[in-house]
Amino acid sequence: MTAVDDLSDSTEVVEMEDATSQFIVEKHSWDGLREIIHGSRKYSGMIINKAPHDFQFVQKHDEMGPHSHRLYYLGMPYGSRENSLLYSEIPKKIRKEALLVLSWKQMLDHFQDTLHLSLLAGLFLQATPHQGMYSREEELLRERKRLGVFGITSYDYHAQSGLFLFQASNSLFYCHDGGHNGFIQAAPMKPVEIKTQCSGIRMDPKICPGDPNFIAFINNNDLWVTNIETCEERRLTFCHKGLNNVKDDPKSAGVATFVIQEEFDRFTGYWWCPAVYADGSKILQVLYEEVDESEVEIIHVPSPALEERKADVYRYPRTGNVHICTLTSENTIVSTQSKELVLPFKTLFPGVEYIARAGWTRDGKYAWAVLLDRSQQKLQLVLLPPALFLSVGVDEPQWEEHVAAMAEGVQPFVIYEEVTDIWINVHDIFYPFIQTNNDEITFLWVNESKTGFCHLYKATSLLLHIYLVFAPDDFKCPVKEEVTLTSGEWEVLARHGSKIWVNEETKLVYFQGTKDTPLEHHLYVVSYESPGDIVRLTKPGFSHGCSVSQNFDMFISHYSNVSTPPCVHVYKLVGSDSDPLHKEPEFWASMMESAGCPADYVPPEIFRFPAKSGFELYGMLYKPHNLKPGKKHPAILFVYGGPQVQLVNNSYKGVKYLRLNTLASLGYAVIVIDGRGSCQRGLKFEGALKNKMGQVEIEDQVEGLQYVADKYKFIDLSRVAIHGWSYGGFLSLMGLIHRPNVFKVAVAGAPVTVWMAYDTGYTERYMDVPEHNQQGYEAGSVALHVDKLPNEPNRLLILHGFLDENVHFFHTNFLVSQLIRAGKPYQLQIYPNERHSIRCPESGEHYEIMLLYFLQQHL
Repeated sequence: MTAVDDLSDSTEVVEMEDATSQFIVEKHSWDGLREIIHGSRKYSGMIINKAPHDFQFVQKHDEMGPHSHRLYYLGMPYGSRENSLLYSEIPKKIRKEALLVLSWKQMLDHFQDTLHLSLLAGLFLQATPHQGMYSREEELLRERKRLGVFGITSYDYHAQSGLFLFQASNSLFYCHDGGHNGFIQAAPMKPVEIKTQCSGIRMDPKICPGDPNFIAFINNNDLWVTNIETCEERRLTFCHKGLNNVKDDPKSAGVATFVIQEEFDRFTGYWWCPAVYADGSKILQVLYEEVDESEVEIIHVPSPALEERKADVYRYPRTGNVHICTLTSENTIVSTQSKELVLPFKTLFPGVEYIARAGWTRDGKYAWAVLLDRSQQKLQLVLLPPALFLSVGVDEPQWEEHVAAMAEGVQPFVIYEEVTDIWINVHDIFYPFIQTNNDEITFLWVNESKTGFCHLYKATSLLLHIYLVFAPDDFKCPVKEEVTLTSGEWEVLARHGSKIWVNEETKLVYFQGTKDTPLEHHLYVVSYESPGDIVRLTKPGFSHGCSVSQNFDMFISHYSNVSTPPCVHVYKLVGSDSDPLHKEPEFWASMMESAGCPADYVPPEIFRFPAKSGFELYGMLYKPHNLKPGKKHPAILFVYGGPQVQLVNNSYKGVKYLRLNTLASLGYAVIVIDGRGSCQRGLKFEGALKNKMGQVEIEDQVEGLQYVADKYKFIDLSRVAIHGWSYGGFLSLMGLIHRPNVFKVAVAGAPVTVWMAYDTGYTERYMDVPEHNQQGYEAGSVALHVDKLPNEPNRLLILHGFLDENVHFFHTNFLVSQLIRAGKPYQLQIYPNERHSIRCPESGEHYEIMLLYFLQQHL
């Protein structure tokens, strides 16, 4: 593996092409480029975010009725620009010779339109159209979730009652359909707004699974509950004081903090217990996380365009603590009581830095949590019995009495542990079975550390009981049995909200993975009782995102490939019930057919090549549309290159990456390479970056560039640009610093320039703490290497959103200061009202025009 310093010592020189052999990209005026971008954006605006998603199958039990299921989902109806809650009816019988396209039916009336109009009035006073439509809390959550759609973006559903709960237009609403209330038959319904006395936005609403009359939500960093039947509202926690000075108000309850959202994909901080305990009155329980950020640095991000707030204030959070709140209910809320762990969290679990996941077992017998140490190399899966929590307010001298009074066996149980010398990628797969024996628990789990590839296991752990005077390792339970369900050099998809579907009747588990190829996601099924055959249910040649029905007789797939825009189809599993593993998928109905491609769209070609590192690397090439024999075309290397992202796969690129096709249509060759560090190739492949971010990625990118140039012969290696955003912006700078002889220009968007200034959850996972890896931090911080940047003007363009709360504008500010100090030329484009992602259409258009203009003038 080549270090950065070795890269910079390269004496390789790119020979200039003969001017007569060079293809010259036509130069357009700014207005001319704007027309080109308008044309491409018109297409993407037609199909972007139109696909239905967040599916919920509800089986119909009317034997005489024509439909087997009602399918609920979020989607954007024809003619609308906002997501809404929709449904479709799935027929019991179809005519196989005809394509059945299911109609999208509105569940809700046009209440959104009325409420939306009242919000629009304020938008004209804002700096940009998207400012003011959302509260600050909503804006930040949209950034963390990378949401681009408007309207209803998520919903909660209670199957038994048919209750839907959702957030829209700065308020909370509910409606009923299905369950014991029956199904609506015709006209859309008017949802009920949940009134409140709270000031500010109500976030993260959830239905109590044990009693759907109760819903919980977050308001001003505290947890609240309301009864939708009686309209009674109660504040459950009192952590936040509501002070204007953030420094003096550091606590929150039930809230997932910035680093947990951004780096661990956990967007909630509280969890309803699924069980309701009745002892004369109903007892409802909520597990929630309480965080104290009093020792965390406060960051100020100026907002000059927004008169009502001169600065946004943020903290980088540390680890939290867990509590339980109980509600006693007799139709109304009789009482509430907060409880905390019998001993401080850090005493019970020394060395733990992050609560990465949490929840309840399905019978409500235990709360559970996934805990990580600061290095993110040790994971513990812990069960916490509710009796382990005591009423808040117990005086410290009395804790020994309460410990002594604890019932035998009331203790934490560490039922699973993972240790690695690379890092642990937190996932979303944990399925505990209902206990049949109080002394053990069986569950399905995904482990990447064991083999280096993410695979499914069925584990049984013994719950050993000790007395609550202990050493930290006393809670570790022996694993009685661990059965491998999947194996091989491929991955079960487990990150970023991935799911499994478990059929306990047939002992089958459905999951998504890359068994056939790392370039495609497919739905598979395997027996967890007698593991063996792994059966693929989706058709090859496409990449699929699937959802399986609750009774496992149907699934829905959103799929595409590089040349086919997305479509959404429903499949029925047919075959003998005596062999459910080998049931065949039969096309049943279409939810959405593929839209046509733009007239000038030419899909990229996927290629692969053996790299010097010993790995096979994948890439994509967008060929110039106007190839001429003997002519050499300028090339754009579009890069991300960091962990948790895969750019090269067999899915449609004509929406999110349509600008790459636009570049090809103007005569550029566009190359994309997934080098070491990218995901879904195993932990060793991704872990090549461990402690050396920025020191290996450019090597793979340059090797891939050379491979394409040798194979296709039309690449002008004297005119190569490197461009990316975020980690890709960081690598764009690294490319120009260490290979200025390869890259003529770099366009760096929102780059990290000093790793010491980025958040701990991300940076320490990949780079360790600075005191253990000083050389890695220095080598990977581009602002410390500006002396190696070229002295010629027009070779570096930096772009950054001024309100970026992820990669703070400080990174660009510090880089520019260093450039000025070193006397280096640069160009800078600031987007005053944008955060890490460019969201305003005008800003997005300006960025694309700026990119094209810079490239045509200087490449």
